[in-house]
Amino acid sequence: MSSTREPLFSSKNIKLLTTPLGRENPITVQVLGICSALAVTVKMQPAFVMAVSVIAVLAVGNVVISLLRKTIAPRIRIIVQLVVAAALVILVDQILKAFVYDISKQLSVFVGLIITNCIIMGRFEAFSMSNKPWPSFLDGIGNASGYGLILIVVAFFRELLGSGTIWGYPVIPQFLYDIGYKDNGLMILPPMALIVVGTIIWVQRAKVKELIED
Repeated sequence: MSSTREPLFSSKNIKLLTTPLGRENPITVQVLGICSALAVTVKMQPAFVMAVSVIAVLAVGNVVISLLRKTIAPRIRIIVQLVVAAALVILVDQILKAFVYDISKQLSVFVGLIITNCIIMGRFEAFSMSNKPWPSFLDGIGNASGYGLILIVVAFFRELLGSGTIWGYPVIPQFLYDIGYKDNGLMILPPMALIVVGTIIWVQRAKVKELIED
């Protein structure tokens, strides 16, 4: 008897990983998770740690919700999703405090606010409640990676132009400062993060015409 089991990395499953990086990016296309994109992108280190944290919470959370989906009563599904998200965020927060305390302090309350991140609750409700664990895991990795990619890109430009550093290391040659170059202090303010995100959205929509029509 031949097996009809779908391969773990079928073309459909690969799309779950790759599509959110571009055409269905949760920040630039779905406009979700904007608040944290504004708040934690002054430097690349906290942006990267936030990205990894969201990947962990969404990937594991999607699997948990998928495993429980047939036992969750419809009337309490949002409560269950919040409990799962909160438990995972608390665990991630404790791990960050234990191993990267300085960056944990920089992220401040924004790690806790992962619980209310629209991407987390959106994928729980829209995908993992109606799909099996493996596709749900890939969906979580894909969407969280798409979110993290935008965070890191925004942080790259804000740190480079605002502080003259990348990952905390100076990259602007000293002779440029000697002849009058100055770091752009506006880049470390939250409104500039919104402008950078807006620029990324504009560039993406200019390249992908279907997004303009949508």
